[in-house]
Amino acid sequence: MSRDGDIAPGYGPDEGEGEEGIGAGVRGYVLGLALAIALTLASFWVARTHIIYGPGIPVALVALAVAQMGIHLVFFLHITTAPDNANNVLALAFGVLIVFVLVFGTVWVMAHMNHNMVPMQDMAGIQR
Repeated sequence: MSRDGDIAPGYGPDEGEGEEGIGAGVRGYVLGLALAIALTLASFWVARTHIIYGPGIPVALVALAVAQMGIHLVFFLHITTAPDNANNVLALAFGVLIVFVLVFGTVWVMAHMNHNMVPMQDMAGIQR
């Protein structure tokens, strides 16, 4: 199975062909797991340390989360920039768009909920 372009770690052109292909695949998954665990531990350290300035902690956690997503996309989902991954990248972009719309819509509704509520004294059956 020959591929042109980018090849994700653990997803080489010889994957599944003999012991070397399986070994390379396992090494890629183990490396991805080690990096994911390291980033998880780093996020716990960032959340509990006093070395990082308080308002910078959310920024550091977001950066570690984005790095964690990158590790998962490359090492486990094998998303690369190769031409044969165009559909995968489009599906990923659509999923990110849907999540953004849901989160943004929820925040918008919650922020405007109090403004759109009927005051208690105007509700039916409640008299002052």
